[in-house]
Amino acid sequence: MNSISVRALLVRGMLAGLIAGAVALVVAYFLGESQVDAAIALEEAHSHDHGGGEELVSRTMQATGGLATGILVFGVAIGGIAALVFCYALGRVGRFGPRATAALIAGAALLTVYVVPFLKYPANPPAVGNPDTIGKRTTLFFLMVALSVLLAVAAVILGRRLAPRLGNWNAAITATAGFVLLIGLAYAFLPSFNEVGKDFPASLLWEFRLSTLAIQTTLWTVFGLTFGYLTERLLAPGTGAAATSGVTERRTAGAVN
Repeated sequence: MNSISVRALLVRGMLAGLIAGAVALVVAYFLGESQVDAAIALEEAHSHDHGGGEELVSRTMQATGGLATGILVFGVAIGGIAALVFCYALGRVGRFGPRATAALIAGAALLTVYVVPFLKYPANPPAVGNPDTIGKRTTLFFLMVALSVLLAVAAVILGRRLAPRLGNWNAAITATAGFVLLIGLAYAFLPSFNEVGKDFPASLLWEFRLSTLAIQTTLWTVFGLTFGYLTERLLAPGTGAAATSGVTERRTAGAVN
């Protein structure tokens, strides 16, 4: 993997991240904003009883420009990082082609960067959570992200080292079991927070959390598919043409016979 290829893959990763961010933005706007509006309405109703504060950024700006900026910048950033991971992983984690490697990285990122931390510290809408603990909750969430990523990398390394002795299947099962065990211990020993008010609708909380999961799933799925397509065209440009040519030749031969 020379510097030109790395640069080209980095550009493609950022482009794929931008495309994925744009699709996730649509999902976030149409699926998630209604839950946010409902939660804000409850928060404002509560704040009217105790004196509400001045709105620094309008809700319209938050739901349009702010949302678009956040998701698109995040998409480009994770696209660049994933592209660098792809440069290292291609050919080192199994006999996978560019498209399969991109899909594998996207799936692993969704699992380790979002799903695993989400199961311990799920996203909360406005009006949920104690403002005094937001700093602690944020720190613990990112700690969970770091632990999940590091343990996933360690599981991959362990699986590769065990493969010659146990075989690929048994090594993968052993490494996965180790990852699940250590994540379970982290879940058990890290503090939890139960700050959902009794008057907050459970259905609204559930729908909000499902929408955040849908946004992340959309982002990583679109990124994996798009980046896989772009990398395959860059690294194996003749694959599609060769396959098409082979099909054409077989059909021609069949017609002649």
